Amino acid sequence: MTYRELQEALAVFGLGERATLKQIRTRHRELAKAHHPDRHAAADAQAMQRINAAYRILADYCSTYRYCFSEAEFLEQVPEERLRRQFGWDPVWGGGPEQGSA
Repeated sequence: MTYRELQEALAVFGLGERATLKQIRTRHRELAKAHHPDRHAAADAQAMQRINAAYRILADYCSTYRYCFSEAEFLEQVPEERLRRQFGWDPVWGGGPEQGSA
């Protein structure tokens, strides 16, 4: 697989650079329902082949992807925790104890 093929697969699915595996599967189901020849007599068989080929590329990429469980990646994926760490001390934003109180 090349990066260009990956980008084309994302374009077929209408997805951006960041997508979850759940979003990929959901989008595949939506496109399959809309373009499957068994559901629509006028459906384009070529379109269904492109959809399935794109899904194979995306699924293959996700199955061989090395997930990063670093703290930096975690904070990128869970912005609430990043904000809690950044502003948790603040009594207005974080609900922490007021400064100066004993």
